[in-house]
This record gives sequence, structure tokens and C-alpha cells, in this order.
Amino acid sequence: MGLALLGKKIGMTRILAEKGGSTPVTVIEVGPCVVTQIKTLEKDGYSAVQIGFGEVRARNSTMANIAHDHKAGTGPKRRHREFKIAAADAGQYQVGQTLSVKNLEGVMFVDVIGRSKGKGFAGVMKRHHFKGMCASHGTERKHRSPGSIGSYGSNRGFGGGLLKGKKMAGHMGDERVTVRSLDVVRLDADRNLLLVKGPIPGGKNGIVSIRPSTRLYRSKAKRLAAA
Repeated sequence: MGLALLGKKIGMTRILAEKGGSTPVTVIEVGPCVVTQIKTLEKDGYSAVQIGFGEVRARNSTMANIAHDHKAGTGPKRRHREFKIAAADAGQYQVGQTLSVKNLEGVMFVDVIGRSKGKGFAGVMKRHHFKGMCASHGTERKHRSPGSIGSYGSNRGFGGGLLKGKKMAGHMGDERVTVRSLDVVRLDADRNLLLVKGPIPGGKNGIVSIRPSTRLYRSKAKRLAAA
């Protein structure tokens, strides 16, 4: 895993082309991120870089975070994330170094990681797209019920527990989602903005991680090779 940055989802807009077409894009405010710690194979057992993003008042932070960020020569940060790197690449980063959207210059495709919107408790029709019961004559008032689950007693076919992974009603959304191979449409280094084609998970002002794509779709791999 290589470079990764933290950003904030601003919203969506459109980019109008000279020939009249339009491209829907998501606007992300990327960084600036400060390198707050570098973990090495000898000391920590693995190689990684920790970054901090977003300013926060000292009274709203903790003494541990204030001291930790002070060692990097910066004020307390609201968010901290780390990303693994190869041991040979550790020399490219230094504590206190600032990473911004400029580090993504020349990158054609990115992966964006965020948390999806929470939908609360949802039934099986909304959560798993069940068809539901028949609405014809003779059906009781249970049209949106999941149906019988008696045959799914356990992994052995009997017992008191349900079969693992059984699709039932429950909490929907609010989970980690990775959207791969998004096209980078525009990069505004002066305002720390990155415009990518398509939607990304989460609502406005949500925190997301951005990294160069680690695995491309075939069509995009051909475009990258042609470039």
C-alpha cells in the first residue's frame, strides 16, 4: 500500500465540456495532512506512516494527542490515520512533513474509502431487496415479512441458533465502503480540491481516505497503459 491522504467530502457538482457534455463529479477537500509519526519494522514490527488532518482546539483534544502532535511540530489534529508502506519507502517521509493534494498530481485513478450513510433499523425488503409475500387474497397482514426461518436452525441444520449469515432485518448502512478506480477529473492545488467522477460514500462533510488505485478495472488499465 502506498500514499494515502485524508479529506472531507464537500458535495457534488458537474463539469461542463466545451462540446456540451457534462460529467458528474464529487468535490473532496484533500489535506493538508501532517506526518505525525513514522513506524518502522525494527521498532514497531511493521512500516507505516501516520498522518493528522483537521484543526481542533486544544481544549477539545486530549493531553496525549496534544503532546503527540507537538512532537511533529504542529497543533492538535482532529483525525489521525496511518497507512502501511514498504520498508524501502520509509525514507520518503519525515515527521512534520506536509502532504497535500499536490502529491496526487499525475494520478489518473483513485480509490476513496468512507462510511456509508446510516439508515437505522430496516426490514428485509429494504435491506436485502426481498420480494415480500404475495398481496393476493388469502395472505395475512405480513406482506413485508421475511418468511419462514425454521429450516435454518444452525450450521448443522438443527439447534437453537440461526445459520450464520442469514439475511434478516437489522441495522442498515454505517459501514466502511471502498469505491475503486474513480477518474480524477480535475485537481485544484490552490484550494486543496480534488474532483473525481462519480459518487463516494457518506454525507457532506464526511471524512474519507484517498489513495492511488491499487487494482484497476480492465478498461481503465488499458487507458492507463495507453497514457
